[in-house]
Amino acid sequence: MNIALVTGSSGLIGGESVEFFSSKFDLVIGIDNNLRSYFFGQDGSTIWNKTRLEEKFSNFKSENIDIRDYTTLEKVFAEYGKDIKLIVHAAAQPSHDWAAKEPLTDFGVNATGTLNMLELTRLYAPDAVFIFTSTNKVYGDTPNYLPLVELEKRWEIAEDHAYYKHGIDEMMSVDQTKHSVFGASKVAADIMVQEYGRYFGMKTAIFRGGCLTGPNHSGAQLHGFLAYLMKCAITGNHYTIFGYKGKQVRDNIHSYDLVNMFWHFYQNPRAGEVYNAGGGRHANCSMLEAIDWCEKISGNKMNYSYAETNRIGDHIWYISDVNKFKSHYPTWDWSYNLEQTLVQMHDKMNERMIVTDCN
Repeated sequence: MNIALVTGSSGLIGGESVEFFSSKFDLVIGIDNNLRSYFFGQDGSTIWNKTRLEEKFSNFKSENIDIRDYTTLEKVFAEYGKDIKLIVHAAAQPSHDWAAKEPLTDFGVNATGTLNMLELTRLYAPDAVFIFTSTNKVYGDTPNYLPLVELEKRWEIAEDHAYYKHGIDEMMSVDQTKHSVFGASKVAADIMVQEYGRYFGMKTAIFRGGCLTGPNHSGAQLHGFLAYLMKCAITGNHYTIFGYKGKQVRDNIHSYDLVNMFWHFYQNPRAGEVYNAGGGRHANCSMLEAIDWCEKISGNKMNYSYAETNRIGDHIWYISDVNKFKSHYPTWDWSYNLEQTLVQMHDKMNERMIVTDCN
């Protein structure tokens, strides 16, 4: 039997992984205890997605386990380890704002939880491919010191700085920078995944995501800006822009495109590899540009305001250079641009809201 194990299986990337790999493996085991609802309240709950996946895929088995609980996790690995071929570790505390409230919880989930997964993989499924969803926050606020120019609705890299014309690559330092508490816990996990690849020879990969998004994102104010922005456009709820004149730039990668990167890596894995993963020059926008898109697609005028203080460690401009991954896996490419992603998000959110109202 071939098994894929997915942590955070009810979340955006975990759920997309369940969908993608359900047709490629005999069994997909999901690990998720809806801790996201603790982080972000009812807006962040992923129970609806868990239910959807269980109803849709007969070969999906969901386990209600906290990744900080080594003993309970070990029972799953002990039972299925010899058949586990792929592990997608997508469970996380994902907000740098929230992390400052409970640093111990943040580090426990992001760092200790990752170490638990790595060690159990080493002990019970050492030949499995281990994929970790990291973050561009491992680079801290170093990108903010790049030569930027202010345009009408966005910040942009200076034209004469050719090195970054495709975005930020994996050579950017993770040292001497302000990460946020969240960024620091993800650095710890990121380095451990690299080390298990390089020291123990395991097939591990780190994908440092930009903004990960898609139609099944349970967006909340503290995490998932594009999903939450579209939700506000549909509902009329108030949205707050934090600092940088609303011109801060994010690249956005559809969850399918990221998981498709995982699939390409799985078919030809390496040890301790690191890739920046995002929309790159293909799909990016500033906050102001995203608001324009949401208003256009929803047909609604957005209710938003501006707060002068930016979030600590937040990026002014971040676009991922994915050329390293493309050089290793040249058949991979994006399937969704920004408009296609936003339209899909709008339609799916409306559909879910209609179903909720009917119930």
